[in-house]
Amino acid sequence: MRVILRWLFDLLLRFMRTLDLPLLGALLALMVIGLAVLYSAADHAMGLVVRQGAFFLAGLGVMWALSRVPPNQLRNWSPLVFGASLLPLLLVLVIGTGKHGRHWINLGVVYVQPAELLKLSLPMMVAWYLDRRPLPPRLRTVIVAGLLIAVPTGLILLQPDFGTAMLVATSGAFALYLAGLPWWWFGMAFGAVAAIAPVAWFWLLRPYQKDRILTFLNPESDPLGTGWNIIQSKIAIGAGGLTGKGWGQGSQSHLNYLPEHTTDFIFAVLSEEFGWIGVATVLALYLFVIGRCLWIASEARDGYSRLIAGALGLAFCVYVIVNGGMIAGMLPVVGVPMPLLSYGGTSAVSLLAGLGVVMAVRAHRPVHSR
Repeated sequence: MRVILRWLFDLLLRFMRTLDLPLLGALLALMVIGLAVLYSAADHAMGLVVRQGAFFLAGLGVMWALSRVPPNQLRNWSPLVFGASLLPLLLVLVIGTGKHGRHWINLGVVYVQPAELLKLSLPMMVAWYLDRRPLPPRLRTVIVAGLLIAVPTGLILLQPDFGTAMLVATSGAFALYLAGLPWWWFGMAFGAVAAIAPVAWFWLLRPYQKDRILTFLNPESDPLGTGWNIIQSKIAIGAGGLTGKGWGQGSQSHLNYLPEHTTDFIFAVLSEEFGWIGVATVLALYLFVIGRCLWIASEARDGYSRLIAGALGLAFCVYVIVNGGMIAGMLPVVGVPMPLLSYGGTSAVSLLAGLGVVMAVRAHRPVHSR
């Protein structure tokens, strides 16, 4: 019996050899919290929780598989992965469906959001391109990398999906930043965006997108209309206090005051039911995940590994900031999910896949020779 147990233990160790256990532990904790909050937000609908749990298991499987792939192999695959992820972006413009455009492809059993795939494939592609050039990047390198970022971002904007487009572009821009691109380049890019903002307002933005911006500036101007979402979200956050109302006791979600309470605004449900203590716990877990990714990036022995791990860690940080700022009324509502809390299969799987790449950087890090 002891021999069998030892064999099973050794088998488990070999199975988990490439997984970063501290990072995995934080992710599992976030998933458990996410399922618990989803169960409450969905009025104890086990079907939704089971589906999200299945997505988590699928994502963990992809994460484990990618963690076993050496970074040099991932580097070689980057152009192929990037090209393959662009095809669904073109397809969704033809056969896609969505509330405000074409964001999803219906596969019958599940809906897939192709734009989520670019959160991983774009930084992989930009890191692949930069790794082959002198760093810090020169003007020509920056222009080509900018085009690599602009193409998928433009396709996502055509859906239109401003929130995801912003996150995808940011993930690619972080690879440029980590490659040594000076801050003033990003200042120039921000200035260019600000310069074309009036044109975008009159010619590019749709009415519901303009409403979101105006609501962000003054949600009380239409409290029963466009301002309803953010006002109810802030009420839910404030009602939680220090310890919250208790699991399943949140009035804003259970009385249907809070919209999208299983997806975009699920963090407001957490705030109301678990209070400041629950919010601080989740934010601490997020901070640990981000810090662990950046530490792994700092320990990487080659340029590609450092760029991809750092870019994915910083992108994870932006997801948290954007969703948190959105539900607190500090940023416009752009439909960005909270990582591993909001219900959604494609976002969960793509996020865990990206963290699998980070784990691969850690697992296959060559040892210094003395």
